[in-house]
Amino acid sequence: MSRTTFFEVEVLDAKTREQLCFLDKVEPHSTVGDIKSLFHKSYPHWYPARQALKLDPKGKSLRDDEILQNLPVGTTATMYFKDLGPQLGWTMVFLAEYIGPLLSYLLFYFRIPYIYSNRYALSSSPHPVVTLACVCHTFHYTKRLIETIFVHRFSHGTMPLRTIVKNCAYYWGFSAWLAYYINHPLYTPPSYGELQVNYALILFVMCEMGNFSIHLTLNKLRGDGPKGRRFPMPNKNPFTWLFFFVSCPNYTYEVGAWVSFSIMTQCLPVAFYTLLGFIQMTIWAKGKHRAYIREFKDYPSLRVAIIPLIL
Repeated sequence: MSRTTFFEVEVLDAKTREQLCFLDKVEPHSTVGDIKSLFHKSYPHWYPARQALKLDPKGKSLRDDEILQNLPVGTTATMYFKDLGPQLGWTMVFLAEYIGPLLSYLLFYFRIPYIYSNRYALSSSPHPVVTLACVCHTFHYTKRLIETIFVHRFSHGTMPLRTIVKNCAYYWGFSAWLAYYINHPLYTPPSYGELQVNYALILFVMCEMGNFSIHLTLNKLRGDGPKGRRFPMPNKNPFTWLFFFVSCPNYTYEVGAWVSFSIMTQCLPVAFYTLLGFIQMTIWAKGKHRAYIREFKDYPSLRVAIIPLIL
């Protein structure tokens, strides 16, 4: 009978190199997540989601599902610990990020006192596009909240609290900025009137439906679990056919929705917000596209990251 070779794991502080913990007789099939749980027993205030373990102090953090015996270490492994700070679950993260814009926009739409001149307090805009913009904005963030609760599955369990504060400031602040100008008493409707608004509305609705369809497709894909990992493919839903050309059509549709909202309102702050969102989503899409190419040898060569045949 063969004897099991146990591992010894030494955990050092990534900054000071001070030994924090020494784990003896660790099973070779233990995952990094298991090691985090063992480390947590010695330091209860550093729960697993707050820990980052690395093989090099300045290297990349190890994934929780990586197996100890498959790592490039001997039977005595040295890992470096970094405190990621307080964490919050992803569901709570998105609820915080999306409830704020939803409510802040409505405050400007209903023109509560002290936002604009007192003679406009609690008044309504004479331009129908202002009400339509409020409906579209409310629908967009309500859809996001519903998707967060019922559709999305998150590969990472938590986000650092400091990042949440930064993200909330971004979403809440921009929502208030957009709402201030769109609902302003001096707001002027688009140059081409109803024609411009109606075409933009059609594009907005189509992009929102497409975005939702992609999220449903990704949800079903993740339902297969880590052992059945595969890349997303188009199905009978026409909105998913964008998968023929891009790796992240959810971002393509998201950008399309904000472009249409910019056209609908003809408001410069909305266009600026759309541009910033496009830059950030392009970065995310390119990262996901590269990850797909690395993981799947048969990944479709026609696909690009976010804009068909271009980017």
